[in-house]
Amino acid sequence: MIPTVEWKNGIVMMLDQTKLPFETVYQECKDYQTVARGIKELWVRGAPAIGVSAAMGLALGAREVEASSFDEFWPKFEAICAEMAATRPTAVNLFWAIDRIKSFVQKNKDFSLDAIRELLVKESQKMIDEDIATNKRIGAFGAAFVSDEDNIITHCNAGSIATAGYGTAEGVMRAAVEEGKKIHVYVDETRPVLQGARLTAWELMEEKIPCTLVTDNMAGYLLEHDMVDVAIVGADRVARNGDVANKIGTYPLAVLCKEHGIPFYVAAPFSTIDYNTATGFDIPIEERDPREVTHVLGKTQIAPDGVTVLNPAFDITPARYITAIITEKGAFKPQDLHHLSDPKRDPERFRVKE
Repeated sequence: MIPTVEWKNGIVMMLDQTKLPFETVYQECKDYQTVARGIKELWVRGAPAIGVSAAMGLALGAREVEASSFDEFWPKFEAICAEMAATRPTAVNLFWAIDRIKSFVQKNKDFSLDAIRELLVKESQKMIDEDIATNKRIGAFGAAFVSDEDNIITHCNAGSIATAGYGTAEGVMRAAVEEGKKIHVYVDETRPVLQGARLTAWELMEEKIPCTLVTDNMAGYLLEHDMVDVAIVGADRVARNGDVANKIGTYPLAVLCKEHGIPFYVAAPFSTIDYNTATGFDIPIEERDPREVTHVLGKTQIAPDGVTVLNPAFDITPARYITAIITEKGAFKPQDLHHLSDPKRDPERFRVKE
């Protein structure tokens, strides 16, 4: 696994995923604006990776704020947080990370500004370490739902580079392999930005996990020919009622799985669950550049000039199509998630057993 994002000598090094799989390029982010640009332009993508990248960007931003007191520092820092929050509206980990950093700063406001700046760097690094540990726990819980010789289908990329490391959906696959299970993965190409073809297939091949690339509209063929045993995807936001926002094309895959009796699992950290959002249809859906649709990877034009384009980056999969949501606390039926908004509740009561 290669690092998705890391702090090196006061610079945030961000793996530019738009260059993969043909080049491995790290963008040097020397200010928070460059980190924000990297999030917006998909140098980094995947909800957990966006969250930790934003935290590092805010650590950079804190260094850029000129202030002689905390009272002078705070409104300027809040403005930087607002700018970072405007980059991607759907991935809730972005807002979770920003809120965590803001709370951390407030908790340490009695320290000197220089001390706060150094503490922010350490806190952002801590978030990376926590995310990797979280993903490994997701993998351990999720591997129980994968059998030896299973054929898995996945959509988009929820691998190590969509997180701080190890991955969520792909982390489940990785954990299953580590347990000695033989698996094979069908990888949806994931139009229009091709995260499946460019990223997931590349990661699985690097890990020597057998995989087959298919176009998004081949899923029905695979399912009606009994070629798939289980579906596992990631998530950008999970609503309180268990609805899931994930990469566009996830919803039709879930519907097909339901029709064919194939279990459909979502793997995501608890930080992706947004208890302030009642249902999936309350989640803001990002509309992206039409060129992503009319041009392949922004280069080869495949549509006539002037054509009207609709390009939502995500769709909503209703909870009724989801078998279970696999988190670092265990796997749960979507309709049981609301019980876990109370940290005093024992998650063991609601866990789905394999």
